[in-house]
Amino acid sequence: MQDLLKRYGMGLTTTFVMLTAFWLLILLILPNITMFESSFRPYLPVVDVGGPKDFYSLNNYGQILGNEVDMTVLGLTFPVPVRIKVFILTIFYSALVTVITFVMAYPLAYYLAKIVSPKSLPTLFLLLFVPLWVSEILRSFAWFIILAFKGPLNVVLMQLGIIDSEIRWIAGFSPVIIGLVYTYVLFMIFPLYNALQSLDSNQIEAAEDLGSPWWRTHLRVILPHARPGIASGAVMVFMLSAGSLLVPSLLGSTSSGWFTQTIQGVMLEGQDWNTGAAFAFLLLIVCTLFVSGMMRVFGVKLSDIAK
Repeated sequence: MQDLLKRYGMGLTTTFVMLTAFWLLILLILPNITMFESSFRPYLPVVDVGGPKDFYSLNNYGQILGNEVDMTVLGLTFPVPVRIKVFILTIFYSALVTVITFVMAYPLAYYLAKIVSPKSLPTLFLLLFVPLWVSEILRSFAWFIILAFKGPLNVVLMQLGIIDSEIRWIAGFSPVIIGLVYTYVLFMIFPLYNALQSLDSNQIEAAEDLGSPWWRTHLRVILPHARPGIASGAVMVFMLSAGSLLVPSLLGSTSSGWFTQTIQGVMLEGQDWNTGAAFAFLLLIVCTLFVSGMMRVFGVKLSDIAK
């Protein structure tokens, strides 16, 4: 706070603090508190709100356990509630998207931070930012057109003789994963770039002078230094993927339901906002626990990610 006062003065600092407090309180904290309170109450007509039927319970959370279906894991098939199955698959594929984005982003981030010339850097960053100029829904529609049964991808592959007939790409979770990786890969690249840029290049040169192969240099020198960037990017990509609605809705199929679609169906189609709030908080809690576990595994604190 003292640094802000010295740099911007009392008036501008007060404005910053008030706007931040407004954003946190009015747009984040109060709506979530309201939803959390509603998640324990039944969805009732207006005339019954506040009456004897309006009481707190866990019934809304218990609705996630209805309607069992078969689920196969490692060759074993067992019955699970359909909403639990969708929930588990959402968490699993969100984690898979996070891993794929890291594998794609790490080489590019290292190239930008340690190899490319400073003169070319602004141009490359501009090229990376171009997809962000287009809305997420348009990017998802573009992938829907590309992956369509009669779309450009099948036409090109058939012209090249790679396939004999059209392939139905929009089936299962594959198109959802492609769309999520394309949409959120930049949220992995930039934290990695910031972390790798702060690494002293002399450490890399010292490792190479001592005879370390490139893979060991990355494993022992570069990756440990980049842990805060990895954790920050992983948190953003995982949370955004698990909470995505547009991409699964446009690129998903009947066999690739996303839990956010379940929440939307309960709230908008079922008109049960209380149960939808309960499901939303279940997703938030599990995602938070998953992210906390990954931070513990990587040995990264929240203050490291904030940097």
